[in-house]
Amino acid sequence: MSGEEIGLLWLMFSGAFLAATLLPGGSELLLLGLLDKAPQQWLGLVIVASIGNTLGSLTSFYLGRLGRFAKSPEQLTQSKYLRSLGLVQKYGYWSLLLAWMPVIGDLLCLLAGWMKLPVIKSTIMMFIGKSLRYLLIAAAVLYQFD
Repeated sequence: MSGEEIGLLWLMFSGAFLAATLLPGGSELLLLGLLDKAPQQWLGLVIVASIGNTLGSLTSFYLGRLGRFAKSPEQLTQSKYLRSLGLVQKYGYWSLLLAWMPVIGDLLCLLAGWMKLPVIKSTIMMFIGKSLRYLLIAAAVLYQFD
């Protein structure tokens, strides 16, 4: 593997990691750009994006577990957060299949940590949801569905 290929994978990993934290970012756009530049690396890009994005979500998960919130726990029970809280309460770690979703995904991970959901099962659900998202994006780009 060349230095340029490793650089592209590292860029995808770090972009996906940062996008999954509470910082704003769009790893999907980064994936699109990198797929355009190196379509032959699609599988590696999808794998490192999935791993990076999952690890970024685990950052939010552990912040929740530690009780560290941008908002106080009391504010999390206000109406605009109730949907996310309801999903995690109703579906438990299965709700983390939606951790890829903009806005709600970060909050789901934070709340899952706060509610002390099982780490391994939560991580697997995050990884599955995020991997499917990246696979669908790569398939759409590479096969250009009409």
